[in-house]
Amino acid sequence: MTGTLETHNGHPALECRGLTKAYRSTDPPTRVLNGIDLSVDRGEFLVVMGASGSGKSTLLYSVSGMDRPTDGNVRLEGRDLTSLDDAEMSRVRLTRMGFVFQQAYFLENLNIRDNILLPALKAVPRGDRAGRDAAIARVDALMERFGIAHVRRHGVTEVSGGQLQRASVCRALACGPSVLFADEPTGALNSAMTAEVMDTLTDVHREGTTLVMVTHDPSCAARADRVVYLRDGTVVDSRRLGPWSPEEAQRREDDLLTWLRGLGF
Repeated sequence: MTGTLETHNGHPALECRGLTKAYRSTDPPTRVLNGIDLSVDRGEFLVVMGASGSGKSTLLYSVSGMDRPTDGNVRLEGRDLTSLDDAEMSRVRLTRMGFVFQQAYFLENLNIRDNILLPALKAVPRGDRAGRDAAIARVDALMERFGIAHVRRHGVTEVSGGQLQRASVCRALACGPSVLFADEPTGALNSAMTAEVMDTLTDVHREGTTLVMVTHDPSCAARADRVVYLRDGTVVDSRRLGPWSPEEAQRREDDLLTWLRGLGF
């Protein structure tokens, strides 16, 4: 499933080979991922779909280092992540990856701007005043760019769901990640807020960020360059959609739905 574009160092942005995940707390062990091979090109927007329990989120957590696979390997721009210890993996997640979840997971005792700033400042070496100033400037620019600068001092319960998810995107981009991961980022939003967040993610992708997203929503998936479909922990099919445009949105969604129904979605 390797595409055509590669990173400048000759490697895909993200790839896994023989990725397996089994939970041994059950008898027999529960096998969730079954030897998945997958490559994501530099700047690609990849969506992972499948029925509930197919292994979508487990795949995302395994390739992003949030969970350790049972077998196989994961490479980020050619670097083997499965060989890293916990401290090294945490550093990679902080500085080279961004995450957007269904819930924002913001700290209620901090305002919106400080929640976004927190990981950006954590990534700056202690005593690096120039790095700290650059991180602050970068976060302020992101908030301005995504239309939430006016709520920077608001608490997390004082903004809309769409604003909170745009803040999550800002937080995810604050350290300049190689790959942005999104797990059902619109799952708790109404249709208007869903469009708002997807417009934000589409803008991020158009500017060159590699994006890997799990979703149940075909209208969100239709924004992707490529969709892969999981069943019982195995990639059973994929569909390349090409560049997205608003004018083609309904046709793309209809085409994608036809394909998904053929797979039993």
